[in-house]
Amino acid sequence: MTRIPSRLHYGWVVAGVTFVVIAVTAGVRAAPGILIVPLEDEFHWSRATISFAISVNLLFYGLVGPFAAAVMDRFGVRRTMSLALAATAAAVALSPTMREPWQLVLLWGAVVGLSCGVIGSYLAAYVAARWFVLRQGLVVGVLTGANAAGQLAFLPSLAGLATHSGWRTMCLVVAGFVVALVPLLILLMRDRPQDLGLAPYGDTRGPQPVPAPRGNPATVAFRALGDGARSKDFWLIAGGFFACGASTNGLIGTHMIPACVDHGLTEVVGAGLLAAVGVFSFIGGTLSGWLSDRWDNRYLLFWYYGLRGLSLMYLPFAFDMSFVGLSIFCVFYGLDWIASVPPTVRLLRGVVGTERTGIMVAWITVIHQIGGATAAFVAGVLRISYGSYLQAFMLSGLLCIVAAFMVLFIGAGRKRREPEGLAAPAQ
Repeated sequence: MTRIPSRLHYGWVVAGVTFVVIAVTAGVRAAPGILIVPLEDEFHWSRATISFAISVNLLFYGLVGPFAAAVMDRFGVRRTMSLALAATAAAVALSPTMREPWQLVLLWGAVVGLSCGVIGSYLAAYVAARWFVLRQGLVVGVLTGANAAGQLAFLPSLAGLATHSGWRTMCLVVAGFVVALVPLLILLMRDRPQDLGLAPYGDTRGPQPVPAPRGNPATVAFRALGDGARSKDFWLIAGGFFACGASTNGLIGTHMIPACVDHGLTEVVGAGLLAAVGVFSFIGGTLSGWLSDRWDNRYLLFWYYGLRGLSLMYLPFAFDMSFVGLSIFCVFYGLDWIASVPPTVRLLRGVVGTERTGIMVAWITVIHQIGGATAAFVAGVLRISYGSYLQAFMLSGLLCIVAAFMVLFIGAGRKRREPEGLAAPAQ
């Protein structure tokens, strides 16, 4: 029987700091959905133009992940995350000076996308693999849920602030929150448990020597991708994650508030609905992490993607069913929002191995964000062409249904018992 440490392991402190940082950067990434209508009204930029900037943000957020993971291995987690937060704060603080669309693309598309991408979706798996052997699925679920927590904490307040004080004030407040995180990160974050003379939580062998990182970070990242791309299962997992990105931050995260405005609801109400999605997604993500340690992850993904697809097909009709219909959507869709991440990580670990889990999660996050960027832009174009989001919601729902059946063909990652005391460093 594996012995569980009785004292508080420092890995839980690192997980707590990571949770706070992910939550705040999630609030930053949710802000563009609030900016769409104010920027349309003030500058008369088209929704397609603003959606393009958000698409660039989503794409860069994903693309930087594999290289950020390699840079963290080479130069350290604390240093890399601190620089990323500083860049994020600078770009958001400069936003009130925007006057042209290219400035929106540069600041919110490129700089915020890249800097937030350094603290991206891969970070939950990266930290969990490096600091935990026991409770790894649970930690991935909770840290993934930090995105929902950030959405819950920031969206309603930011929407209210933008409505009553203006979008420029909102940007300055967001920048202030990000700056405040940097001292906390420097004080409490550590790169590895070995730095403190510890083993990962649940590793009974004691601290193990850490090999020095070798090679250029870009070379390391591409080599890992080349090895993983030889597996059919990798592409099945990545294809499901493409649908995940298209159906979450690309569509709902970007266009839910404008869709609410189209149906006569205020931006604050739309942000409140997204916050409700965040509440239930935190519950769903944490529960999914627990389930992923115990059930066949292929079947979990089948149900998650399938139910998400049905929820998206229901959404256009929910707008005509008053607030009750939208509340039903928020509950069912919210439980599913991030639930797909823990089983995806577990399946990927079975394909590429423990040592490359962090960097390969970063690579499938690239594909996730390509899906999100595609959906963000296409939904804006469809809204201009047809005057509603009906077609976008239906297409995204169908894509999720296809993904639900596709993941059943994944041959690796079936539930198996991990060797007792096996450490899990991320590479």
